[in-house]
Amino acid sequence: MTVPLTTDAFGLWARACVAALGVARAEIDALNVFPVPDSDTGTNVYLTYEAAATALSEALVGDASLDECVKAYVDGALLGARGNSGVIMAQLLRGAFGSLATGRELGGAEFARAFVRASDAAYAAVGVPQEGTILSVARAAAESATATAERGGDVAKVLRASASAAQVALARTPEQLEALARAGVVDAGGRALVVVFDTTERVLTGRWQPGAELTMGTHTIAVPTLDDTLDPDGPAYEVMYLLDADDDNIGDLRQSLGALGDSLVVVGGEGLWNVHVHTDEVGAAIEAGIVAGRPYRIVVTHFAEQQATARARHAEQQQERAVVVAAAGRGLADLFEAAGARVIEFAVGDRLPISRVVDAIRLAGARDVIVLPNGSDHIAACEAAARQARDAGTRVAVLPTHTQVQGMSAIAVHEPGRDFDDDVIAMTAAAAQTRHGAITIASESGITMAGPCQPGDVLGVVDAEFAFVGDDMHTVAMQVVQMLMSGSAELVTLVTGDGADPAMAAALRRSIRQLRPDVDTVLYDGGQGRYPLLLAVE
Repeated sequence: MTVPLTTDAFGLWARACVAALGVARAEIDALNVFPVPDSDTGTNVYLTYEAAATALSEALVGDASLDECVKAYVDGALLGARGNSGVIMAQLLRGAFGSLATGRELGGAEFARAFVRASDAAYAAVGVPQEGTILSVARAAAESATATAERGGDVAKVLRASASAAQVALARTPEQLEALARAGVVDAGGRALVVVFDTTERVLTGRWQPGAELTMGTHTIAVPTLDDTLDPDGPAYEVMYLLDADDDNIGDLRQSLGALGDSLVVVGGEGLWNVHVHTDEVGAAIEAGIVAGRPYRIVVTHFAEQQATARARHAEQQQERAVVVAAAGRGLADLFEAAGARVIEFAVGDRLPISRVVDAIRLAGARDVIVLPNGSDHIAACEAAARQARDAGTRVAVLPTHTQVQGMSAIAVHEPGRDFDDDVIAMTAAAAQTRHGAITIASESGITMAGPCQPGDVLGVVDAEFAFVGDDMHTVAMQVVQMLMSGSAELVTLVTGDGADPAMAAALRRSIRQLRPDVDTVLYDGGQGRYPLLLAVE
């Protein structure tokens, strides 16, 4: 399999990246603790790709050739790059497309070489490369792509291998950087690059559809930053500028800026450069640019002021919008609370009183509230509570989440800073596109859609219907998984219930990986009653 590189395909990919990064932006911002916890990595990368896409659109209007479009895109990223991760992203794009621009029919080997050149260019651009960052993710993706291509893998296999390796590398970043481990998060820049690799694989293998970005915000509920305190010994300012300078002058510039601070990144070439550094000596950093050439579009950011503004904005957004969630177990409640939701905890089988939902909406103290019933029997009560809240002046939307795992998918793409209606649409789409199942134990004899059952039989539920009856939980669970999974499945979520055997869940996870090594599997301890296991496939 090869992929034709055309202006139409290039434009689709560029638009898809912007859309996917736009959905993931708030999550990535929340992960941002390194090198400075300024909560802007997602926004900076999004704006970088948006600037590149805008430049491409302008070139397409002028009926530019493919090579001219690629140059416009790469230059647009360079000129519009924002922040440390945005500048590195611009260099990754420059390195990748520098080798792809002359090709028309591209195979796996061409993409592998492009990813290697991109990674090498990014490492070379950073003054002091740090593992556990976007650089580690880029290199892991390049190495996996190369190994797959050397085994004869086509474009689809190479792209799938690179995207998978990027996710694995991202998960390892807290092991490589102490700041990430302390905060309990993965690297924000690396997460942004995973979104790009995932989008690239979807677009170039034909799996991208309009609106697909609505479910690409995250695969897990983001862990909030535990410590966003600035390092008192670290630089106080970020200095960025564009620079017209001879390429021969850049070596001396790097040396001068390296002595003034850290997080140094200088990207570009052919006389046009984008310079980024964290420093206490703003004037000296700009003077170094003057010595090298002509700096312009100079931006100086004071980290303390930026962080204070971000905190105030976040507090305001949280006050304006809240999410109320019905959770069927302590573990599930902890997950939803970690995502910022107000939780109504209940036991499986219990009725959800309207008064409890009304109180939760009122105590949220927000202008706008999104309610996740997470159970078919709870939707009517939530709708009744919503009507009372609306009469009191609160805007409330009740999403049709019929299961706990649909609620998890919905809150994973929740973005408080997004328009209310857009947020509701994105969350609803995420829930609707999550196929769900469960494992329970029969308590009495009966007839099910899957046949007769006896007390103690294992029952497999698929989309709220009994689909399997058996005597072994692992076997029935795998039957449910196989029925839920399609060829486009990307993520299986397992939620263990109260008293569930951890060894059972671990064995099931291994079996899923053996069955579909291309599908990610995540495991949570939900603590719900009645159902030893809840399953979801996205």
